[in-house]
Amino acid sequence: MRHFSFLKFIYCFSIAFLIAFSKIALGGDAEAGKIRYAQNCGNCHGPAGMGLASYPKISGKEIPYIIERLKTYRSGKKIGSNSALMIMMAKTLTDEEIANLAEYLKDAKYEN
Repeated sequence: MRHFSFLKFIYCFSIAFLIAFSKIALGGDAEAGKIRYAQNCGNCHGPAGMGLASYPKISGKEIPYIIERLKTYRSGKKIGSNSALMIMMAKTLTDEEIANLAEYLKDAKYEN
């Protein structure tokens, strides 16, 4: 029984470590994302990603969705009517900047 408790402890510790490590390795910096958003994205997508004209609302989206979309645009693949502009804007983004943008946008809220 002692052996089982030790294995259970090691298993739980390993899971906790992996979760913590994945947040450090994969998590973005929302504040850095907010700054980058203001530089590159806000003119089209509006304050806090609320959406303007033909540019969709991008706030409140899940992190994997934003990352996948930006990496797809960065690769040059067209998705939708504003693809040419999005490809141009995403071409220069690093993986870290994409993670930061995704972290910011998941909780971004427009405040008057």
